[in-house]
Amino acid sequence: MRWATDEMKAWSREEFERELRRKEARYHTHHPFHIMMNEGRLNREAIPRPGSLTAFYYQSSIPMKDGAIISNCPDREIRRAWIVPYSRPGRPGGRGRRTRVLDSARRSCWHHSPPVDVIRAAAGPRCVFAVDAYVNFAKARPWQEAVCSSLTEMFAPQSASGSSFQTGLGIIRGLTLRDSRTFGCGCHRPARDVEDGLRITLDYFNYPPRSRRRALDILQFKLDVLWAILDAVQLEYGTP
Repeated sequence: MRWATDEMKAWSREEFERELRRKEARYHTHHPFHIMMNEGRLNREAIPRPGSLTAFYYQSSIPMKDGAIISNCPDREIRRAWIVPYSRPGRPGGRGRRTRVLDSARRSCWHHSPPVDVIRAAAGPRCVFAVDAYVNFAKARPWQEAVCSSLTEMFAPQSASGSSFQTGLGIIRGLTLRDSRTFGCGCHRPARDVEDGLRITLDYFNYPPRSRRRALDILQFKLDVLWAILDAVQLEYGTP
């Protein structure tokens, strides 16, 4: 989709936020594989291995992405706010839940902590390429752009809706519905953090008008990463 410069310049703050939220249509919960899983149309016995490997590699990369934001950000208060989920074990979105996600994914495939190269090889080249592209983006780009890429969390609560999701929740053994909302993309930041990220994005991408297109492109990039991860799992699993 193309946006005329004049149209983007005329957007109010509310209209800009509305355009960002419209990206939900490409969120990975609409991926055919996720839909089949959500409707219980997949063989649960065959799912755990690729799903667990994907979850393990993706989740293990998120602290690196957040670390890039923290290290690139000169604002002390924002750094403090961004590190909170890692400094309060047991709190929603905190280190305690992230540890449970990683440990459950690891137990699904290994009985010990494997070397990094073993994890990468087991996750598969497609998944590794997509996840590494996201981490490298966060390291190389301004921290505000990395925050913008995290706005996919705005769409996360919807992915847990519907009782049919419980049917497909045998992907990573040991997780509850709250702990894993989807294939390799669970463990989300608290709602307040999401609102802070949205505020940062709306403030930063306000001038010149092309910055707003940049924000939409960044959010689309992150959505494409999540979509590519499910593409990789679907190819490995061999579903239609």
